[in-house]
Amino acid sequence: MQTEAFTIVTQAQFAQQYREYLEANGILDTAYRLQRQPDGAVALPVLSDKLSQLHLLNLSNTVVPGSTCTFTKIKNPILSKKSSVKSCHKQLQEELSELVKHRGVIWNDQLSQDLPRVWKRHGDMIILNEKAFQAEIWKTLEPELWQVVANVLGAKRIAKAGRVSAGGFRTPKVTLLLGNDAWVHHIDNGIRYTFDVTKCMFSSGNITEKLRVSSFDCTEEVVVDLYAGIGYFTLPFLMHAGAIFVHACEWNPHAVAALLKNLELNKVSHRCKIHKGDNRQLSLRNLADRVNLGLIPSSEDGWPIACQLLREDKGGILHIHHNISLYAESRDAHFNRQNFDSGSSKVQQESLTAELRSLSTEGSESGSNPTIPAFTSSFKTCTNKDSIFNSRWKGPGNQSEVETNCGMRYEKRRFTNPEWQAWAETVALRIKYLLETLYAKPWWTNILYIEHVKSYAPHIDHVVLDLECRPCDVSL
Repeated sequence: MQTEAFTIVTQAQFAQQYREYLEANGILDTAYRLQRQPDGAVALPVLSDKLSQLHLLNLSNTVVPGSTCTFTKIKNPILSKKSSVKSCHKQLQEELSELVKHRGVIWNDQLSQDLPRVWKRHGDMIILNEKAFQAEIWKTLEPELWQVVANVLGAKRIAKAGRVSAGGFRTPKVTLLLGNDAWVHHIDNGIRYTFDVTKCMFSSGNITEKLRVSSFDCTEEVVVDLYAGIGYFTLPFLMHAGAIFVHACEWNPHAVAALLKNLELNKVSHRCKIHKGDNRQLSLRNLADRVNLGLIPSSEDGWPIACQLLREDKGGILHIHHNISLYAESRDAHFNRQNFDSGSSKVQQESLTAELRSLSTEGSESGSNPTIPAFTSSFKTCTNKDSIFNSRWKGPGNQSEVETNCGMRYEKRRFTNPEWQAWAETVALRIKYLLETLYAKPWWTNILYIEHVKSYAPHIDHVVLDLECRPCDVSL
């Protein structure tokens, strides 16, 4: 039976903003998933009876001025996880209650609550969360239990996730319950991935950011992905954004093995070089038009090397991931803008300078280009009153053109979340200091955009800062 759903279709880079707006106004139809269209746009399912014609005409200007959206039907929409899980959960309860009764055990509420309500699917494998099937009775039902679960959920292999290790590799603790091979295949946004679920993570929650990266125009650009993993962002940069070449840095050997396979699967190995090991020891410099720092909770350790990688002649763009705490005490511990701007954060600045000197020394020993400017031992400060921190934006959603101490003008936007803004402004200034220390000449930084990827309820936001960094002597 063919089904249809009403949708709003917009450009991929605006899909998250549209989703948030539609959801907040009770218009988003949560029974179905967002779906990417053949032309790259994203279709958001909506409740047509709650979307008036007048609302539709003004929608694009209300959500994201300059965006476009169309109202259309799509055939055979994909059920959302919530909708599909509800029916599977009911069937699972029916099948397992029969299995338990055959063993002489009476079904009860505790067993019902022990059944999974959410899970991850990778090809023919289902990964259950750690809270599922904890009662002792389930152990006596193995392996028949897992075969029943696989049949109901339409899988051939079953695994169960535990907590991610706290080490630098962030290895997932996943136990294979049914099946002999832990390697899975996954297709995401037209990109093929393969990886060992017991050794590598796949972050499905970052889909909006992967779609946004895919919408970038990186034609003729060299990109460095400092935390490549199995290729979450490396592959979208190569396959959809059109980067001419990507340098992918990764220190987890299992992730490197998967990344090699994924580059081959997608036929882009010739446009990517993998750098194994700690990216802080990377000898590359002065080559990147764009650097991706996709590590949370913080990518701060990668900021010095990211600055070293940017092109000295014209700079580039940094995409900086971070988890921002909305608790005042945590925020103030990390972002004290007034202190940093006034120079009272001397220890912090000296630490950054020392790290840059270390990078410079290592680069010299490895036979790097001797023409790279020496590091300076002091930071250059803004002499113009319109510095990054002194420039006040005009209000939520508005833009104002401000002049930097370099005599250049650029647009700045005020973001409605003050924690995001405080963090972004602090990062912009710190990156400016790093670049001026590294290249011994004035630079300016410009906050282009802050993307909200997801929230870890209720007080932590995963965001990405798009930061433009240019030498003051460059002409754009």
